[in-house]
Amino acid sequence: MKVSDFDFELPAELVAQTAAPRGQSRLLILDRRSGAIQHGSIRDLPDHLHRGDLLVANDTRVFPARLLGRRIPSGGAVECLLLSRAELDADGDPPRCEVWDALMHPGQKLKPGARVRFERGGAALEGEVLERHFHGRRRIRLCPVSGTVAEAVDAIGHVPLPPYIHRDDTIDDRARYQTVFARARGSVAAPTAGLHFDDALVAAVEARGVERATVTLHVGYGTFKPVRVDDVERHEVDAERFEIDAETARAVNAAMDARRRVVAVGTTTTRALEQAALAGGGQVAAGRGIANIFIYPGFDFHVVGALLTNFHLPRSSLLMLVCAFAGSPSTGSGRPNLDEGRQVVLEAYRQAIAERYRFYSYGDAMLIV
Repeated sequence: MKVSDFDFELPAELVAQTAAPRGQSRLLILDRRSGAIQHGSIRDLPDHLHRGDLLVANDTRVFPARLLGRRIPSGGAVECLLLSRAELDADGDPPRCEVWDALMHPGQKLKPGARVRFERGGAALEGEVLERHFHGRRRIRLCPVSGTVAEAVDAIGHVPLPPYIHRDDTIDDRARYQTVFARARGSVAAPTAGLHFDDALVAAVEARGVERATVTLHVGYGTFKPVRVDDVERHEVDAERFEIDAETARAVNAAMDARRRVVAVGTTTTRALEQAALAGGGQVAAGRGIANIFIYPGFDFHVVGALLTNFHLPRSSLLMLVCAFAGSPSTGSGRPNLDEGRQVVLEAYRQAIAERYRFYSYGDAMLIV
């Protein structure tokens, strides 16, 4: 299977640069069996759900991971995108200091031993580059002038908007690039399907008789990682940490046992659920894990029976996941169709472009049933 099979032309003006108010996005509904398409509003979502469905969302919380500062002593500008805290901090770190893996610029000038400072509104962080890795990645020790690293990052940091949003972040992004489900701090990118919900829509879903549950998958910068190979099967996705609590595991397994639909809010939720089911032999076990499965056409879905998602980048691993789901039969039955889902999704994308839907993180939504 070729990566070029997942390409399409998208007018640049359809890449959403700002988000619609919560609950006001458009919704394209795709029936994966017939290929039938309907157009509506995200407010129509409850009409396409069934009593007894289980809606599962990702409750990760985005933190302001983009730090802007200067090198010491030269004063040159430096940018740092925090990716994940190192499992083990360096020996001998001063109290309150933390070691992080990060993307830093300018890379050629930030060698081990380089010192940087980030400050804003009275808060300050001092950093030292500890290790230099590939593609601008660094391991850096961060020490707050006062308080904790998390408090300093919250005061200093900028919202890490996706690279295809060509503007600086604003104070509004702090709230809007966060879902109503957000609870567990740890993501550098939002699980964007959840951005469409407001409290009223959540209440309308519950009034429909739909159960709700959450998983936690911390979205990494790898979600924007381009597929650089020609053959789909050779691509590797970046691993992401997830956690499923006992209550959610019970709810998901009960829904599957009763043949009720599990409706995933987003590709991140899908990855967490399907990874947990693979590890559990078809049942979802509570606990922590690493999601490293690459879902592309031919994948056999065990859990997810309907998917709410945004419109994704051409040639991206997320588009391949959506195509895989559209080509999958009813959960747990039959063999997936390797190409039918791709054709159905790309036709839906063609219609979305013709109807001027907004694409990517701040764009409109698509429900596959």
